[in-house]
Amino acid sequence: MTDILDRLETMIAARKAAGPDASSYVSKQLGKGRLKLAEKLGEEAVETVIAAVAQDDAALTGEAADLLFHLLLVLGERGISLAAVRAELERREGVSGIVEKARRNA
Repeated sequence: MTDILDRLETMIAARKAAGPDASSYVSKQLGKGRLKLAEKLGEEAVETVIAAVAQDDAALTGEAADLLFHLLLVLGERGISLAAVRAELERREGVSGIVEKARRNA
């Protein structure tokens, strides 16, 4: 059984492989290129932060969904799988965030 993030990842990969399709939001976004995808991800991140501090739970939930979706688009464009992200999170599990950050900065 797959969850919604897995299904979205699969759909994004399929739309990427299919090429341009004016009727597909995903295809349109992918067609804009890496820079525009990253800009949109940043925009969604800012909107999520604003919702976290100044809006209600429903607004935050909606913005978090947008953020995750646009992150999946960026990952998909780069060919990075959710499995790779999950593996990285598992690698970090049980390691203090302070220790992990120190390792990256070393």
